[in-house]
Order: sequence, then structure tokens, then C-alpha cells
Amino acid sequence: MTTDPQTWVPESCTLPSAQQPLRLAEFDDLFATALLQQERLSPTALRWRLDPAAEATTRDLTARESSCCSFFSFAIAADAGALRLDVQVPAAHVDVLDALALRAAARMTA
Repeated sequence: MTTDPQTWVPESCTLPSAQQPLRLAEFDDLFATALLQQERLSPTALRWRLDPAAEATTRDLTARESSCCSFFSFAIAADAGALRLDVQVPAAHVDVLDALALRAAARMTA
């Protein structure tokens, strides 16, 4: 699977095409600077543990992503000295979650 945004961003995403690479870069930056651990909970769910210093950025980014890709469900909570971000998608969008998981794994700091 490729992680090229043009091949896996679903048609249901309302973010303008020109802004999609910028949003993807924001996720890449979050992964590179704050991602501590990634766990696949199920085919449709991921759990990311992030540096708690990234909470404001995480909340802002996930709120903006939810507004253009309403199929995402994000839940943020404190978890043993880290910030836990649970991400869920419907089965129809597992490919999008798979692509994000690959990007996250490639950029993880720890």
C-alpha cells in the first residue's frame, strides 16, 4: 500500500485537495515529534501514546480532521504519563487507518 495522499484520501473528505498535503504534513510532524507508541487494537482502531506536551496540538489537529473527515472518531485521555489518542474508523475506511498507521510507524520518535 502506498501512503501517497492522492491514493488513499477518501472521496468523502471535504478538505480541499490543495490543503491535504499540508494536513498530512501536520500528522507527520506530530508523529515525528510526539509519538511514543502505536498499538493496533482492532482492524478499525488504533491507539497512539503521545508526549503529553503535544496535547494542544493533538486536540487542534484531531478537531480539524474530524470536521473534514467525519468518519474518524478520536478520543483523547491522559494515560500513565502520556497522552492517549484512540482513533477509530468504520470498516469501509480501514485503508485510511492502515495508511496512517504506516506513516506513524515510519516517523515514530521512540
